[in-house]
Amino acid sequence: MKTPILGSSYVTRSPNAADARMINLYPEIIPEGGKEAAWLQRAPGLRFLANVGSGPIRGLWAYGNYGYVVSGNGLYRVDTSWHPTYLGSIAGTGQVNLSNNNTQVYVAAGANGYIYDTSSNTFSQITSANFFGAVGVGYLDGYFVYNQPGTQNFWVSNLQDGLTIQPLSYAAADGAPDNLVTLIVDHREVWLFGSYTVEVWYDAGLPTFPLARIQGAFNEIGCAAAYSVAKLDNGIFWLGTDQRGKGIVYRSNGYSGTRISTHAVEWQIQQYTQISDAVAYTYQQDGHSFYVLNFPTADTTWVYDVATQTWHERAGWDNDKFTRQRGSSQMFFNNENVIGDYRAGVIYAYDLNVYSEAGTLQKWLRSWRALPTGQNDLNRTVQHSLQLDCEAGVGIAGVDNQYLNGLYLSTEDDNHLITESGNSIIAQGAPLVAGVEPQAMLRWSDDGGHTWSNEHWKSMGRIGQTGYRTIWRRLGMTTKLRDRVYEVSGTDPVKIAVMGAELHVDGTNA
Repeated sequence: MKTPILGSSYVTRSPNAADARMINLYPEIIPEGGKEAAWLQRAPGLRFLANVGSGPIRGLWAYGNYGYVVSGNGLYRVDTSWHPTYLGSIAGTGQVNLSNNNTQVYVAAGANGYIYDTSSNTFSQITSANFFGAVGVGYLDGYFVYNQPGTQNFWVSNLQDGLTIQPLSYAAADGAPDNLVTLIVDHREVWLFGSYTVEVWYDAGLPTFPLARIQGAFNEIGCAAAYSVAKLDNGIFWLGTDQRGKGIVYRSNGYSGTRISTHAVEWQIQQYTQISDAVAYTYQQDGHSFYVLNFPTADTTWVYDVATQTWHERAGWDNDKFTRQRGSSQMFFNNENVIGDYRAGVIYAYDLNVYSEAGTLQKWLRSWRALPTGQNDLNRTVQHSLQLDCEAGVGIAGVDNQYLNGLYLSTEDDNHLITESGNSIIAQGAPLVAGVEPQAMLRWSDDGGHTWSNEHWKSMGRIGQTGYRTIWRRLGMTTKLRDRVYEVSGTDPVKIAVMGAELHVDGTNA
């Protein structure tokens, strides 16, 4: 029988109800002509691009022929050869927002704001007597629009001049008494996110303050985290809160919000001790549009795929546990999806042909119910074998130097690399032998996901063994709850493509 390995990440409050994790894998629908209706592919790895400043990377922005990077306490300009140039000092330590007009790049850093003028090659801090800080910033019809921290006020700069602000160039988003958290400009409209509400304004061309409310563009879904707001797929995504609760993820639908998070994702989010520090970015790759939502305090990353409308997790692997993935910001520059490291002054490219997090292990994992929904009659079953239907024979033909950055070097011999499967391969950038076999690890739970068996390792085939079958046999009988959850994972730096899994099982009358 086909066991339901395909799907998304869905772990409920009770794992007995659902215990389906999906980490560093995501599904792709096959509309026609495929072996199955969908398949699972490995999430992209991180390919090193450049060291920029001291880090961490606080914000990225692409404009003209350059990328702009806020790293540590500096603003840098990166050219198409990935060479950084220091432009000026940025105060603070947290995330920033960036925008640009025809000549200026604006950095909103909370209590401070900065302008880099590309025409005159000058960097300036905004020192206007009418400037009181900026959190969100966007460009609208020649103006920079930004919200003042801790208030209902939002401001516009002079036309094409972010350094100059008139004393009456502000208004209050006072449709409700909550303060503004952030703002974003989308489709030439300003979305003003309060703690519990959202209202939308447009450029009405008024003489003193040019913006005006859009009548009826008001909803009672606020924003729980200023840096969770991002644009994607012709809409806006954010982590929400209102007077009744928090922790639901929304996307814009007209001037309101449509819930896109699942009960399982919401249960996870609402367990976190802090969600106001959540940071999101978006990107598109191979037709998949991803909303990547990081929770720094919880050390967790959730990802929503617009193409399949499903959630999965992204993660690093450190000290034998999953951590949040490294990225905290994104820009599309120089034909690369550029990702900024929240831990260091490094930028990377998302690369589907790289199978590590810039040299550290990228572990993938999928757990799922052995029996399809509704087919468990609560009798014992004899689990004879499980075959992973995957692309075999990918082997390990070579590993790039960034994968060999010392983490996997044998302590006995620094000229060899030791994978988790125990194989030794020549390191230091030399061609690797074709006999190394990537391993898949299987374990299972017979009590609904509360306790687990030991890992059982099986090869996925040497390179070129495209007909290799990855099969685990003699998997025992379900006892306890007459239920079984399987989990398969791996860490080797190879392509992973899972089309399904076949389970040979017999029922009993007990």
